[in-house]
Amino acid sequence: MEIVRTLLLLAGLGQLGLAIGSLAIPRVLDWSNDVSKLRPLTRQVFWTYAGYIWATNIAFGLISALAPWALSDGTTLAAAVTGFIAVYWGARIIIQFAYFDRSDAPGGPMILAAEILLVALFLFFTVTYAMACAVNIFGPLG
Repeated sequence: MEIVRTLLLLAGLGQLGLAIGSLAIPRVLDWSNDVSKLRPLTRQVFWTYAGYIWATNIAFGLISALAPWALSDGTTLAAAVTGFIAVYWGARIIIQFAYFDRSDAPGGPMILAAEILLVALFLFFTVTYAMACAVNIFGPLG
């Protein structure tokens, strides 16, 4: 059980780091230029969605970093929350590879390294929360 809690703590810190790092995405991807071309309502909806995603990542990070025991205590709520977070990050990976059109994405070794790091982080989150969900449902592994 300690391993699961340690992984949840690390996932929480990773999500907080991701949220901080994601503040650079608008600049890296030149959102201001692209978003300025949208109609006002569409632009507002875009920023609202971006804010909700950012706040969700912060919330997942804080819950995991500050209360990993609450996410692994075997309750129905802990199973539901960890299951939801696993699906959230798993869906992020699927969307990236099945939907994103990267034909005009910035290139170069730094961008490629960042993408590899991000996908590895998303996989870590998905596996960690899926494992925590399984522990919550079926009990400690082994």
